[in-house]
Amino acid sequence: MLVDSHCHLDFPDFEGELDAVIGRAADAGIGTALTISTHVTRFDRVRAIAERYDNVYCTVGIHPHEAATEPEVTSEHLIRLADHPKVVGIGETGLDYFYEHSPRAAQQKSFRAHIGAARETGLPLVVHTREADMDMARILTEEQIAGRFSGVLHCFSSSRTLADTALGLGLYISLSGIVTFKKATDLRDTARALPLDRVLVETDSPYLAPVPKRGKRNEPAFVAHTAAELARLRDMDVETLSAATTDNFFTLFSKARRQ
Repeated sequence: MLVDSHCHLDFPDFEGELDAVIGRAADAGIGTALTISTHVTRFDRVRAIAERYDNVYCTVGIHPHEAATEPEVTSEHLIRLADHPKVVGIGETGLDYFYEHSPRAAQQKSFRAHIGAARETGLPLVVHTREADMDMARILTEEQIAGRFSGVLHCFSSSRTLADTALGLGLYISLSGIVTFKKATDLRDTARALPLDRVLVETDSPYLAPVPKRGKRNEPAFVAHTAAELARLRDMDVETLSAATTDNFFTLFSKARRQ
């Protein structure tokens, strides 16, 4: 069994097709999927999808792109929304200095509120980071000193240095279809070196379809291709890689039930 640890089933790309998408995932050996909140104002739809399928869970949070346009949330607000059996994580949240759709100060304030909610609830934090390595490392370190929390840097494409910092803080690293791209040489080198007990796999669908599906709309079934390439990179059989990443998911997202 595999787990798609990060997808966006509430996005319009899947409108009217969810039953088929979930069915194809099952046929591909994907036993569980985690659909991720990006807007607190749309959280009801994310939660409803998780309620609809036994093997789908969700998170609650605000993507850093939306930090300035969504209502400002406190840790307490996120904690209240997370009090539901299908909500197993906080986020996604973090820093994105590549697009900077929201000011950096707004992103950082929102990020720290999410960290507070993760710390208080004990639920893992789902972290988005792009072109923000220094501030990401600084905030994660400061906040871990203030009080421990668990989490994962999702769709990882940052530096080996940030990966090592996150691992040193007890966090996990999740790899998406980017690791199948031949030109992603630095990321592929990092993927080879990550400790096996800290690795997750994901699609980030509908984005970033892995080779050989690159250029198509991504969906949870395609995480099998990412897992196969990751196993090849690490010179191990895909069954062992799949078992390890699945175990890691349920260790981190301990509120979720194995199917």
